[in-house]
Amino acid sequence: MTVDKKLSMPYLLGRVDISSAGKNCKMFLGDLTGDGRLDILMVQPNGGIDDRYEPHQVESMTAFDLEGNELWQVGAPTDQPGGPGSDYPIQIYDIDGDGNNEVLFIMKKSFFIIDGKTGEVKKKLPLPSEDAHDCIIIANISGNAFPNDIILKNRYEQMWALSSNWELLWTHEGNIGHFPWAFDFNRDGKDEIMAGYDFLNAAGKIVWSCQELEDHADCIWVGKVQPDADHYQLVIGGSVTVLYDCLGNELWRYNGSIESQHVCLGKFRHDYPGLQVAGLDRIVRGSNYSDGKDGIFLLDANGKEIWKENRDTGGWLTIIETIENWDDVGLDYILAYRRGGNVLPTIYDGYQNVITTFPIDGYLVYGDLIGSNRSQVIVYDQQAAYIYGSSKLDLRKKNGKTQTQSKRLYSQTLYPGGEYI
Repeated sequence: MTVDKKLSMPYLLGRVDISSAGKNCKMFLGDLTGDGRLDILMVQPNGGIDDRYEPHQVESMTAFDLEGNELWQVGAPTDQPGGPGSDYPIQIYDIDGDGNNEVLFIMKKSFFIIDGKTGEVKKKLPLPSEDAHDCIIIANISGNAFPNDIILKNRYEQMWALSSNWELLWTHEGNIGHFPWAFDFNRDGKDEIMAGYDFLNAAGKIVWSCQELEDHADCIWVGKVQPDADHYQLVIGGSVTVLYDCLGNELWRYNGSIESQHVCLGKFRHDYPGLQVAGLDRIVRGSNYSDGKDGIFLLDANGKEIWKENRDTGGWLTIIETIENWDDVGLDYILAYRRGGNVLPTIYDGYQNVITTFPIDGYLVYGDLIGSNRSQVIVYDQQAAYIYGSSKLDLRKKNGKTQTQSKRLYSQTLYPGGEYI
């Protein structure tokens, strides 16, 4: 079944000069100033490492508001930064519960908490291990009123859980993948952790494993995929795409991909019950950005293929994410970028139609920038960030109250996982 959809061009809402942040920066969004709008934080990684095996640290960070004013800079941008081949250890989050967002990051083998408004250091803490700086995961494993425990990990083998008082609660070794996901599956007020192929309880003990899967977990999603599900389920993308219940039972496995590098959940179509699973198959790995071949696919709630893209352009490094509330259609869309082959960042619907294509190539982030109940997309390159929406919007609108950081935005990773709650 296909549905005709008229292609619409996105509205350019604003442009921000980000050149002072330096090269190879990744963008993070969060309300740093407390005015009700999301601000932009450009983060540059350290260089001189092979990030396939050694995790990054932060070299510098530069904050901007949506009007392009530079708010503050921590560290000094370097002309020889690392590349975007792995996560940067930084998140924006109100970790102390005072109503204002802090920036949590790792620099020079220390964990920092700084004031989001000023960039001033509030805490500097030691790492639990020399290599515990691949990414930062915020969780609630202590049963507190809000998530304020921290999980750190090295590249692939070990993770450390720390309380808000920086007490080491536990450590775990295993095939932990890229970005373990914390979620309270049993509703006891404490998060369980899907650490790659190991499902851990809040005390860090293995409850069940899916170690029979090859390679490692590239991304993890949580949601009630099947319409009759009593409990939240887990979709894991890696060597294959698999659906588990929270007790460890495998419900289905999609073997129609070579390498399921990214998956994401959404209600992409009304004509299928439950949720649908979008995925990105790396079909042929290439030697550079535009060689090789990848393809987006869409599965129904029972793991049956609805469609799979057959690209006639090169490119194998696409990233896909679910984007909600882009327009008023009432369905989720698939946001795809880093496509290669001269394919610009694009939003697709669940029928494989192009909803909109952005006229600038680059990396991107998205979020509800001013509390409009619509998502806006920011496409950025080395020099500038271009802000787009599905309709006209005044980005100067402020409400004077800090916008609460969503879990999606305080769980940012190169390997997008998430929750569909």
